[in-house]
Amino acid sequence: MNEFTLDLNLTARMPSRKDWRIGTIGSGAIVRGCHQVAYRSAGFNSYAIASRDRSKAEEVAAEFNIPTIHNSWQELIKDKDIEILDIAVPPNRQLEIVREAVKENDHIRGILCQKPLAMNLEEANEIVLLCEQAGIKLAVNSNMRYDQSIRALKTLLEHNYFGEIVLATIDMRAIPHWQEFLKEYDRLEMLNMGIHHIDTFRYLFGDPEKVTAITRNDPRTKFPHIDGITQYTFQYADGLMATSLDDVWAWQGEGTQKDMYIKWRVEGTEGMALGEIGWPKFPEKGLSTLKFTTRKFPDQWIEPSWDTVWFPDAFEGTMASLLCAVEEDRLPEINGRDNLRTMATIDALYLSIKEERTVKLTETLQTLK
Repeated sequence: MNEFTLDLNLTARMPSRKDWRIGTIGSGAIVRGCHQVAYRSAGFNSYAIASRDRSKAEEVAAEFNIPTIHNSWQELIKDKDIEILDIAVPPNRQLEIVREAVKENDHIRGILCQKPLAMNLEEANEIVLLCEQAGIKLAVNSNMRYDQSIRALKTLLEHNYFGEIVLATIDMRAIPHWQEFLKEYDRLEMLNMGIHHIDTFRYLFGDPEKVTAITRNDPRTKFPHIDGITQYTFQYADGLMATSLDDVWAWQGEGTQKDMYIKWRVEGTEGMALGEIGWPKFPEKGLSTLKFTTRKFPDQWIEPSWDTVWFPDAFEGTMASLLCAVEEDRLPEINGRDNLRTMATIDALYLSIKEERTVKLTETLQTLK
């Protein structure tokens, strides 16, 4: 029996400089539990922070030894010592901040935005164009690309362990936290949670030729929304189908048991892989898993293991990629221009729901500039 020795490429490549001065806008739970934890672990330089609530910014600064606290994000982006901007606010506010940040392009070299990049494709496109015109590297924190099981799967696919891919599935049974600002919008699940899976399918398999989506409302979510529980399918020119069921109902409440997870499966002509995304379980580690079988190693399951987790360790990779891109004057791995194709795919899925039909991706890609 051959020994499996392939490097699964789980660890992000680090920049030559780790002292790039990072200014963070936002002090919420993800900043505190993921961004700053990952940056400290990687040895990155969290130099400044600003938040709507200065007291919360002070708490984060004290916990992570951030030396500079600004009274507002406007003040922070004017700080000439800041080289990298980490925007960690709701996506409906990112465009406003980027519009101001690009005016400071003599010192801001890179920007990390959260996903979704904006609440619609038009505003996302404006963010990308503004950064391109200012010569600022733009990355998007689509962090499921740095989940360990997805990272390992990508490596196995690149080494053709499974032959021609026939079918890929994601099965999510989990309840996301819908932020308060989402009540102002009717696009809900695919734009704010399903985007992880949509972007992951693109990362693994490229752009689909066409997509189909169906949905029903989520009984738990009382404000108006187009998409609650969703199922969507990507179809590729070579016949591959990739489909996700996003079940945000998942738990019926007190008096019933929970069974929540995100599982995935990829089947090819020469083998298959299956895994589970480690759902965040602060402060415990929710480890992702993977096992696969392939004719390259006949008649066995191979189960690699690791001790890092999706949240917070994936956030190390998304920032590291941006810092490397700034150093090497190239696009980040998860760059804004590529992310527009994820946003265009989401637009195609919403069009599929609206018009009750399969939509070709070219129908929404043609709106990009």
